[in-house]
Amino acid sequence: MKISYERRKALYGYGFISVWLIGTILWFLKPLVESVCYCFMDNEQLRPQAGGLKMVWLPLTDGQWLANFKFAFAADPEYKQALISVLKDTALTTPMILIFSLFIAVILNQKFKGRGFARAIFFLPVIIATGPVYNIINGNMSSTGADSGAQFSTLFQTDIVDELLRFLGVMNISDSLTEIINTVVTDIFGLVWSSGIQILIFLAALQNIPPSAKEAASMEGATAWEYFWKITLPYVSPMILANFIYTVIDSFTRTDNPVMLRVVAMKKDMDYAHMAAMTWAYFAIVMICVGIIAVIVNKYIFYEVE
Repeated sequence: MKISYERRKALYGYGFISVWLIGTILWFLKPLVESVCYCFMDNEQLRPQAGGLKMVWLPLTDGQWLANFKFAFAADPEYKQALISVLKDTALTTPMILIFSLFIAVILNQKFKGRGFARAIFFLPVIIATGPVYNIINGNMSSTGADSGAQFSTLFQTDIVDELLRFLGVMNISDSLTEIINTVVTDIFGLVWSSGIQILIFLAALQNIPPSAKEAASMEGATAWEYFWKITLPYVSPMILANFIYTVIDSFTRTDNPVMLRVVAMKKDMDYAHMAAMTWAYFAIVMICVGIIAVIVNKYIFYEVE
């Protein structure tokens, strides 16, 4: 059989992606559809049995088919509190991460000795951002399986502020002061740890600013402050939206946030229907937040017109 060259190229393409398509259908789309179905099944009867799970659909009368969602928001004592906590933390940390990332990217875009090493330092958390490493540096030794009596270097002690204030006698005077300082120190560490990708994206945007814009600003006598607000910020504004969405989704999908921990706990208790309802409700809330953010931030983005 004679097959045209264009047809052969198309068949080669389908052949290369066939394994990916099969994997996507069997191990992504199929479980995804099943998890949606679990939301509308009887949680008490959704239990493992020979050949899979025993599935009993909830009745459609009197809104009983929404029983799992009602449990998540009305009956469960922890899910709603965890959701509020995640939304509050995301609203507080996202602007801080974006401002810090842009600030560091502007500095790293300057010419100075050791610039390559400085860039590597700020991108290092992205490379080693594993659970055990983060827990050790953050002082959570118990979750790493380490002996509680083991002595670690002060490099990994995040409570060193407590010890310093206790040594100076401030600890006994004001416990609230030490709590505030520790909170700030912890937030700074998480801020730096979560800003690697954002710094890289902002840095790429800064390097795409045409030299003619800077030359024109210099000829007009613009100061560095004016250059930042009139040239730098408009040119990197599209990346602000990208980083905004990335940061929000990264915050919502962190495995150590309260909602994710609650979902995992429900899974361990074999409350599969409740877990599925919590997960899909969480997904819907995340998508709504991302959509609102995209609409608001998009109004302030400068798009260059050729």
